[in-house]
Amino acid sequence: MGTHVIEAGFPVNSDAEFEAVADIAASADYSTTCGLARVVDKDIEAALDSGVDMVHTFVSTSDVQLADSMHASREEAVERAVRSVERVRDAGAEVMFSPMDATRTDEEFLIEVVEAVSEAGVDWINLPDTCGVATPTRFARMVRTVREHTDARIDVHAHDDFGLASANAMAGFEAGAAQAQVSVNGIGERAGNAAYEEVVMAAESLYGVDTGIDTTRITELARIVEKASDIPIPANKPVVGRNAFSHESGIHAAGVIENADTFEPGVMTPEMVGATREFVLGKHTGTHSVRKRLADIGFEPTDAEVREVTRRVKDYGAEKERVNDTTLEAFARDVGVTHEDEREEEVRA
Repeated sequence: MGTHVIEAGFPVNSDAEFEAVADIAASADYSTTCGLARVVDKDIEAALDSGVDMVHTFVSTSDVQLADSMHASREEAVERAVRSVERVRDAGAEVMFSPMDATRTDEEFLIEVVEAVSEAGVDWINLPDTCGVATPTRFARMVRTVREHTDARIDVHAHDDFGLASANAMAGFEAGAAQAQVSVNGIGERAGNAAYEEVVMAAESLYGVDTGIDTTRITELARIVEKASDIPIPANKPVVGRNAFSHESGIHAAGVIENADTFEPGVMTPEMVGATREFVLGKHTGTHSVRKRLADIGFEPTDAEVREVTRRVKDYGAEKERVNDTTLEAFARDVGVTHEDEREEEVRA
């Protein structure tokens, strides 16, 4: 699809994961492959041995994580970070470094770490909102601050604990970040990460950026990941949810039938993401939707018949039931709506 970087996994985690990362690195001809590694020698070596193009190494920098997760001092964190960056650089691979929990890290110490790894030759600084506590304004301010202290390119990594991950990723871009880490369908730790489909389509449609991504396969990709991960996509999920381009309200449906731009973004169409538009029949449905759906399944209703079928659809929908084509056909036949097959029979007779 043209995805720029694939962070394939954590090679030191297990033999199976190492083999998976190595297989991806060997077969991804058009994307940079990346392996994750702590600032630990065995992690760095495993990532390098897997054959990835880039190694992404990280260390906690917030005081709470240093004390109660890493059990290390600030000085030790800086030392390990520098040593790991230098090892990857000396091996000839591209190197990315993350000060983990950056948004909860003391700013002076964050700058100290950034300057140290920059001096060691890091290519990318990734700024993680590890616990999802940033707001777009604050996240953008942090990105701008870090940019003032490094020549490395900036990458951002946002979590969705408050539903702000994709917004924070876009704020990072606005503040000068060159890259954002995302995941298909937003899956990830806790509430997940910035969603691939949301960030790509926001960049393409709202910011007018040509990302190079084949967006017409986004829905297909979402379904593949949904099946493989066994994590269902919520129906109202932006871009790829099954309701993303569905219309039930009579006002909305009537407008969209006339001109899709009336009640859809306009700059993002279902065709752009490989989806289809759907008119859902239920208690909010109006006559325009009913008439169109009846025509789609071969009926030729009069105005009075459309009104009667619509009444039945609304009553049925009020019982929290969606009206599918089978139910709609039953309503139409009960009302006596002529079907095109019957019209042909009359002509032949």
